[in-house]
Amino acid sequence: MHVPDGFINAPVSAAAGVVAAGAIAVSLRGARRELGGAPGISTAPGSGAERTAPLAGLVAAFIFAVQMLNFPVAAGTSGHLLGGALAAILVGPYTGVLCVSVVLLMQGVLFADGGLTALGVNISDMAITTTVVAYAVFRVLVKLLPRGRRSVPIAAFVAALLSVPAAAVVFTLIYAVGGTTDVSIGKVATAMIGVHVLIGLGEAAITALTVGAVVAVRPDLVYGARGLAQPLKLRIGGELVDAPAAAAFATPAPSAGPASRPRHPHRAFWITGLVTSLFLAGFASFYASASPDGLEKVAHDKGIDDKERKHASEDSPLAGYGVKDITDARLSGGLAGVIGVGVTVVAGTGVFWALRRRGGGSAAAGPAAVPDQETV
Repeated sequence: MHVPDGFINAPVSAAAGVVAAGAIAVSLRGARRELGGAPGISTAPGSGAERTAPLAGLVAAFIFAVQMLNFPVAAGTSGHLLGGALAAILVGPYTGVLCVSVVLLMQGVLFADGGLTALGVNISDMAITTTVVAYAVFRVLVKLLPRGRRSVPIAAFVAALLSVPAAAVVFTLIYAVGGTTDVSIGKVATAMIGVHVLIGLGEAAITALTVGAVVAVRPDLVYGARGLAQPLKLRIGGELVDAPAAAAFATPAPSAGPASRPRHPHRAFWITGLVTSLFLAGFASFYASASPDGLEKVAHDKGIDDKERKHASEDSPLAGYGVKDITDARLSGGLAGVIGVGVTVVAGTGVFWALRRRGGGSAAAGPAAVPDQETV
């Protein structure tokens, strides 16, 4: 759903840029709390607070990689992950807005994907709308569903599903105000919402599977799972009682012997996530659908793209997700994907690390995440 230059007129594009800038400023403040760690968790090296910035950078890189995997949704139409729901649930809504914004900036500047004058429109639509809608729906659902981390993937599925057509509605409203072609808004709305409901199903599946996989192995890393764990129980005098809060957050000392737990399990998780992102962008992307995505198809069919302008970065060495002067399509696309993942993870981690440091390790805006505990 990357909006190119020329679809929206200059005044509305500028207004969307102001909205996006304001939302990013608010998100920077909120992300400092989200990246600061959870209450009761130390901010010392190796603690929960220390790993949040690299995790947020990894989420941005993963979204970049998965966005290269267009999947077919209808005859001659494809879709791809938007990522707002995934980012919000994994690292928090404020940090999620920043994650998707970093991805959009990298795509626009390096890969000529999404117009530069339309960057504010794309951030408002793909980053802000999807994140806000998805996280609001997610929070409502986790309160209604049975308490526990098993409810997280279910809530994630529904939240992601609704976030995509919501973004299509917002684009339609922006186009109604600032569209550069004379096309019936009713036709645009019907076509955009219809195809993006289908794309939303793919988004929901990817989001639920990813969130479910992370919750299964590292629930402490999932922002949306905080506060959903069962309380730690202790048997005292033959009766089960709630453990003191400090016990729930205590980190067991590593035991000796081959069965001891890894000293830095989050490091192994981060490496696994990065390798997965590199594989998706560098290899799996070659097999992605070549059909136009939902917006491209609607724009072509309805004439929205009649005044599309040349991208300012179309001469970039990575324009079109290929490396210039490399004729082998598989190698060119794969190398571009690997470069994109690398640049995104470095840029994202740098931004989030600076925010975490500036935030001074303040408490996150929510209860800490801990795995479900069995009776002791």
